[in-house]
This record gives sequence, structure tokens and C-alpha cells, in this order.
Amino acid sequence: MLPDGDERELESSEEGGAAGEERRPERHGSTYHSLYGYCSLSLLDTNLPVEAETELRSFLAKRLTKGALFEGMGNVVSVGLSIPEYKVGCYYCRFQQENILEMATLESDASAPEYVVCFLGGSEKEDTFRLELDKYIQSLKINLDLEQKTLEASVKPRLSSWFENAVCPIQRVVQLFQEKLAFLLHAALSYTPVEVKNADERTEKDISRFLAAASLQGLVQEGTMTSLCIAMTEEQHKSIIIDCTGPQPQLHNAGSNRFCEDWMHAFVNGAEGGNPFLFRQILENFKLKAIQDINNLKRFIRQAEMNHYALFKCYMFLKNCGSGDILLKIVKVEHAEMPEARNVVTVLEEFMRETSVA
Repeated sequence: MLPDGDERELESSEEGGAAGEERRPERHGSTYHSLYGYCSLSLLDTNLPVEAETELRSFLAKRLTKGALFEGMGNVVSVGLSIPEYKVGCYYCRFQQENILEMATLESDASAPEYVVCFLGGSEKEDTFRLELDKYIQSLKINLDLEQKTLEASVKPRLSSWFENAVCPIQRVVQLFQEKLAFLLHAALSYTPVEVKNADERTEKDISRFLAAASLQGLVQEGTMTSLCIAMTEEQHKSIIIDCTGPQPQLHNAGSNRFCEDWMHAFVNGAEGGNPFLFRQILENFKLKAIQDINNLKRFIRQAEMNHYALFKCYMFLKNCGSGDILLKIVKVEHAEMPEARNVVTVLEEFMRETSVA
């Protein structure tokens, strides 16, 4: 996301705006946070240096004046501040306290306090984690009470650990599973149930978040995903078991395919750079390719309803794409109520079974 006019103004005016001034290079270093009261932008907590915090508050004031702070809807921009990283990604979001919203609706004169939180770090690529950060804000809403008595005990630790908790889980899972990551990718695409044993709380949450992020939830029809989840559970009768007793997780009842193994290598090779934003981009590309393959197969199936040569094209596509096992299950669920397409899928299943036996 490119900076808009406000961010450009912030970069130049707050740094003095000297024409020949050399810009400091962008680095992925420290992470920062700030919490403000909404209307007055009174500072409640921050780990920014004083000058940088003043610059950030000036930026937020301009957004507030424009009415560009919406409750519960986070935004990501790139801002330049007086910090070593100079230019960083800034996620900012306005929110109300969760635990007194009902009280506010019952008492006409009462209104729920509102806040603005900012998380800064990395670059505007932080935008790829917008959904995770929005969910993280929900946890803040629950832990901030009216008197701010829990600010020190509950909210400040969550503010300071936002990067570890919201951005780094995918990176940690890649580093933990290494080549075994292919099994997780396969489980996510096929909606195979996964059970984690003997893991600490953070590792279990990381695995759950990775599976959710790698799934096609929201990209494929909701009814398809529900039916596929039921079908996979009935078909296998066994969940994938991930045992985290030792330093390397052990997987039982797990499956994989060439598609997931190829993408596993992309993740493992990316681990050398140690950039969590890169892992998220690889994950989004992985899902995009899976959706493209599903759409291609559906197009071939429509053609095969009237053309035997197209049926052969379907078979060759399934054989060569590397994820024919998953794609066939997905289109089978989607075409369950379409007799002609269902017949094509049945023939393809027979072809694939014969090929695997041979």
C-alpha cells in the first residue's frame, strides 16, 4: 500500500522537509505500539520515542479530522517517523470497550469509551496481516475495562507482544515443521481434521492459525467447505495426529501430494531470510494457485459434459497438476446436485483409481 497525501506530508514536514536530506533506509527492526483515547488522542501507552510519538499523533489527528477512523476497521499505511527504521508500516484501528457495550445501550447517557491503537513495524506489507491484527484488536476489547484498572496487567503485555502473537505464527510453524510442512498444507486444503497433542499453548495456537490461514475459507463457497469437511471426516474416520513431544513434531495418518511438497520447498527456502511477511505472501500465492486449479478443473468438467476429448483433458490435468486428489473431492462436493457434471466426476474418479493401482 503506497502512502497517501497525509503520509507523504508526515514524512517530509516532520523531518524538516530539506530537499537534499538523505533518507534513512527501511529496515525490519524493532516493533512499536501506541494506545490513545479516541476523541482527544490522549496518550495511554506507547514504546515510541517522544518525538516519534508526537509525529504519529499528528498523523492520527489528521485522519481523525477527515473522519477516516472507523470503529473495528483497521487500516495499514506507511509512515516516516524519527526512529532508526525511519519508514515503517502502521496498522491503526479505532475500537470500543467490549465489556461495557451492553451497559452503554441500557443507559442512554452512558457511552462506551473508544480508543485508537497503532502497531508499527516492518513495512506496508503489514497489510497482509490485516485480518490477524483485526482479530488481535478483539482480544484487546475484552481486556480493557472502564476504569483502566487492567491497563497495566492485561492490555500492556498484549500491546507489546502484538508482533509475536499476530504476525509471527506462520513463520514459527514453518521453522518447526520444515519438510513436514507439506502435510499441514495438504490438511488445510483438504479440510482434514487435525489433532495436536503434547504441545505448549503457543505452539497449538500457531498450528491452528496456520491451518486457518492456509485453508480456502472465504475463497470457496461456504457450503462446499462444510460438505467437504463432513466428507473428509466420514471418509477417513481418523484425524491427523501431530505429536509435539520431541523437538520435531511427529505426524500420524497424514497425507500429502506433489503440489503441497512443491510449495513446502518454497516455504523452507524462504526461511533463510527470516521475514514473516514473505511467508504470508508465499501462503497467499499457494492459495491463489489452488483456486486457479479448481477453476480450471471446473471449466474442463463443463466442457467434458458434451465432449469426450475434454474428458481426457480433465484426466490429464488431474494427473499433472499435483493436487488431483484434493481437487476431485472439492468438485465432487460442488457438483453433487448436477447430474451431468456428477457423471463426469465419477468417470474421473475411476480413471484416477485405475492409475493409482497401475
